[in-house]
Amino acid sequence: MTLSFEPMTAECAAKIASWRYPPPYAVYGYADEDAAPTVRYLTLSENQFYAVRRAGELVAFRSFGPDGRVAGGDYDEAYLDTGGGLRPDLTGRGYGAETIEAGLAFGRSTFGERRFRVTVADFNQRAQKVCRGIGFKPTHRFDRTPDGAPFTIFTIELGDV
Repeated sequence: MTLSFEPMTAECAAKIASWRYPPPYAVYGYADEDAAPTVRYLTLSENQFYAVRRAGELVAFRSFGPDGRVAGGDYDEAYLDTGGGLRPDLTGRGYGAETIEAGLAFGRSTFGERRFRVTVADFNQRAQKVCRGIGFKPTHRFDRTPDGAPFTIFTIELGDV
């Protein structure tokens, strides 16, 4: 079944704000934060968040633009930054590549971009493996400001379709 993308709604954002991930992935969740500001942030059109559905069910979210950047990284406008997350009960089950690839196709058709960049925490070897498997190449490693956590920037350029 194919994935569909829709602009983030308050209903979907509220569900995402309640997602809890197990350690060490807990840093990716919003569950320990006040839901109202998170919902506002996820639904602001300039933040370019999209709900990802399979057969009508919310399974993930994707973002396109500056939200995908991490403080301390070296970014320019040559690539469109993208990020996102799977619903916690779907992680580690092989859905990551499909979701990211569908997100790249969506990003290409929606924004007319073919060069994408993703920033991944170094501890998240699972996500890095998925990105490499899709064809992303590591281009830059840095320490996030202010806490010094290491991250790697990956880029990909999609071919003509």
